[in-house]
Amino acid sequence: MTTIKDSVHDHIEIQGVAAALLDTPPIQRLRRVTQLGTVHLVYPAANHTRFEHSLGVYHLMNRALSHLDLDGPRAERLRAAALLHDVGHSPYSHNLEPVIHRYTGKYHDDVTNLLVDSAVGDTLSDRGYDPERIAALIRGDGKYGQLISGELDVDRMDYLVRDAHHTGVPYGTIDHERLIRALTFVDGELVLAAGNVQTAESLLLARALMNPTVYRHHVARISKTMLRRATEQLITTDTTAITASQLRRMDDHDLHVALRSTKATTHIASRLDTRDLYKRAVWAELDTVPESIINADHDTIRSFERTVADRVGLDSEEVIIDIPGHPSMTESSSRVVVSGEVRRLADQSPLVSALRTAQKQQWRLGVYVPATATDRAGIDAVETMGLDISGAPVSDIQHKTVTATLDEFSD
Repeated sequence: MTTIKDSVHDHIEIQGVAAALLDTPPIQRLRRVTQLGTVHLVYPAANHTRFEHSLGVYHLMNRALSHLDLDGPRAERLRAAALLHDVGHSPYSHNLEPVIHRYTGKYHDDVTNLLVDSAVGDTLSDRGYDPERIAALIRGDGKYGQLISGELDVDRMDYLVRDAHHTGVPYGTIDHERLIRALTFVDGELVLAAGNVQTAESLLLARALMNPTVYRHHVARISKTMLRRATEQLITTDTTAITASQLRRMDDHDLHVALRSTKATTHIASRLDTRDLYKRAVWAELDTVPESIINADHDTIRSFERTVADRVGLDSEEVIIDIPGHPSMTESSSRVVVSGEVRRLADQSPLVSALRTAQKQQWRLGVYVPATATDRAGIDAVETMGLDISGAPVSDIQHKTVTATLDEFSD
């Protein structure tokens, strides 16, 4: 057994097949992959890693298995899956996932090949565990895969608390022990037991408050899109031999060295090094953006970027259009037992409707360019994309801090 001191859960005891997996290269690589990518440019202490998070998920899985009275080989597979659930992450975690998926067709939970063809697979097989079954659990397959990847999974319980702890933002603090004690299976579905509507709401509210404050903070969004732009240049330029598949297995340090040392990407790498980031030329609300723009594919958005760049005399790589998907709230589909029936939280809680409204109001389309070009690029971007914006100069829209209190969610 190995005992590790954790900043969130105190002492974590690791044993069994998980202890054997701990020092394999794919797990140790996670020490060099930051949990929140470029968020450290907003919150300097947000330098925690996927390795720490994986330990936390393992710990909470242990707690859940104990509560659900699961043991034996099935429980060992779930412990292994909890520890391994993030080995498929690329450098800077979710920041680069759209780029990698565009070129490989794989997301971070597509880990079958990695688990089979590595020291992880050897370790699992030597102890009688099928790596492909572990990979299926990581994808969330089957009844017990819901504990790894689902609306009530232990992954979410750890990252909300951990991210809040390391950023110093209090909104992600949840009672994960209460959540775990409320977990139960009804007809093969993972739900919260009776009397836990407010418990489910706490998870929903934590995520809803962390999104605009941490995960979608405008500086985090700008730096993330700059990193994506440079990384795509890196894997498509003729002067490097780095493929998207190779990129998946790199760590943060590998990628940043490659960006610094490649002519096509040194400019953005230098800006990220010195926090000399692009600025907002457009920061547009949801109801000002045509549906066709929100649903535009990658090539269409790149065409808009080139048009704006040509009009204002910028390099095509110096205009970044950042269009989030439609607002969604997956946690609202979690199930709770009410009056003996399993019901969707969205159907039971009036808070869901209020948070969905807030989420739509927080949605923004962003156009980012060097600071000297914000006014010119903003006007041209509005015309190019047909945005319904009038009044204040584009670069001034929503630059003030927006605050809210819980009283505003009461109606």
